[in-house]
Amino acid sequence: MKSYNPYSKEVMKHFFNPKNVGRLKLPHGTGEAGNLLCGDIMRIYIKVKRDKKTGGRRIADIKFECMGCVVAIANSSMITSMAMGKTLEEAIKITKDDVLKKLGKVPPIKIHCSILAVDALREAIYDYYSRNKLPIPSELQKEHKRIQKAIKTIEERHKEYTELEKKILKQKSK
Repeated sequence: MKSYNPYSKEVMKHFFNPKNVGRLKLPHGTGEAGNLLCGDIMRIYIKVKRDKKTGGRRIADIKFECMGCVVAIANSSMITSMAMGKTLEEAIKITKDDVLKKLGKVPPIKIHCSILAVDALREAIYDYYSRNKLPIPSELQKEHKRIQKAIKTIEERHKEYTELEKKILKQKSK
């Protein structure tokens, strides 16, 4: 009898051997996205360097931490691999469809994990712009507002879980 695997080989590769796992010391930007309803939480850390030739800002290093399912971990690994070396402008343009195209088959109920990975990357870039008092592209401002609104709605609806999550993350970061 043939076994059924709802995930592509690429998903399983990034799940079993994720790239760019961990936390950066003194990151230039940090982004977090999560969904208490499914339990996936991810953080992305970036370091940015100016490109001497173009003057643009490139992602020189990127790491992630993820508390989540197979697809959440694979998506975090894939998006960090895709964003490495890109300019901030290029990285902002990475979409969930870009990530899913690279990863291959995932169950429809898990597609939201790709959105979370994209959101975490965008939040890290937003954080970088904010910390450095740089003009924030209008599209990124809109995305930041959408992401923050979604987080606030979930936190208000599930306050007791939010408090527990914050305690767990605080202990983990010590």
